[in-house]
Amino acid sequence: MRIPVRLRSSLKWLLPGLGVKRWLLVMAVGVALVGLGVGTLLWQVWPLSLIPRALSLGFLPAWARALVFGLAGGGLVILGLGRINRTLLAPFTQDRGQVVEALYRYRQRGRGPKVVTIGGGHGLATLLRGLKLHTTNITAIVTVADDGGSSGRLRRALGVLPPGDIRNCIAALADNEALTTQLFQYRFPTTGEAGLDGHSLGNLFITAMAEVTGSFERAILESSRVLAVQGRVIPSTLQSVTLLGDLRAEPNGISRVAGESRITEAPGTIERVYLEPDDAPAYPEAVRAILEADLIVAGPGSLYTSILPNLLVRDIAQAVASSRGLRVYVCNVATQQGETDGYSVGDHVAALERHVGPGLFPIVLANDNFDHAGSLPEGVDPVRPDIPPDAPYTLYTADLVDPTHPWRHDSEKLAKVLVWLLERERG
Repeated sequence: MRIPVRLRSSLKWLLPGLGVKRWLLVMAVGVALVGLGVGTLLWQVWPLSLIPRALSLGFLPAWARALVFGLAGGGLVILGLGRINRTLLAPFTQDRGQVVEALYRYRQRGRGPKVVTIGGGHGLATLLRGLKLHTTNITAIVTVADDGGSSGRLRRALGVLPPGDIRNCIAALADNEALTTQLFQYRFPTTGEAGLDGHSLGNLFITAMAEVTGSFERAILESSRVLAVQGRVIPSTLQSVTLLGDLRAEPNGISRVAGESRITEAPGTIERVYLEPDDAPAYPEAVRAILEADLIVAGPGSLYTSILPNLLVRDIAQAVASSRGLRVYVCNVATQQGETDGYSVGDHVAALERHVGPGLFPIVLANDNFDHAGSLPEGVDPVRPDIPPDAPYTLYTADLVDPTHPWRHDSEKLAKVLVWLLERERG
């Protein structure tokens, strides 16, 4: 007779070596002892109890006998439950001696605030690494206007949305950025030949997953599952968009450049950026997340090529304006060559408002620690917290810089200040 699959699977619990049966036996003995304690008390009320007097420690008073059996039995039950729990959870936790701590941290972060981050590139990934320590209710909305490097090559060759920024955010939100995450971020060396030259393994994985599943959003979801992501990563739009930029270069005046990678490489000062097409619909899940968020954070990241491409999707900007959550713009700690040369905090916000209007982010957060400014690369300057005296927004400053990379934010510092701001505004 053929044994059903479910029954065969259940019978595996009887196999030796699982470390479960012995503790079930301990629990059974504990339950029996508790029963003896109850029986001892019943003997005083109902002498015909089935509990033999020989097993009831008749040399002790009835209450003492019941207490001994109860404590012994309860202790064995608790011991058995604890050991079974530890055995079952051991494969799913790295620190086997801290199961309770791991579970507590997971539950605490699960009750954390709903946070939406908007941007792309390394700046957004840095923020996510800090936020995941405070909450798992994170939605990262990422630009899909990238057309350079591995992402650009895949976009041109296969017509997929660029996966690079999404890959970085998935890796940043991974529960444990260990070997699997490092593999996801691995980039094949540049050899000067075609094929895998310069491609990221994660980009190839997401692209292949999009082909297998038939949709880019499903590919992101499945990739996130592989790395046990704490939160979710979604695109601002599923439509293929191109970033255009108006650059002022004397004596030629203003010229228009197409392509995110070309905008920062072309000579001139960026006056304005656009999306083509300019009516690209927002990804519905992005709009929903914004409207339900407790905290919405734009940045850090490249102002013109990472943050604004998301906000130029009209539905995204409108959702941010309509949200009841706390809205914060995080200004970069250093300028970016070819993009924000010489910018102060006020210049960053002014450029943002030229594109999406005033008041979208009533709170601006900036760095005020410039002790490591002398270590910045040539051509890169610290962004000073200078704003107009009549600025229609509130500026908060704090030590946000990473001393080992003074052109970047420190992920933990930034996350702590943002959580503090949210708690302060909530009162």
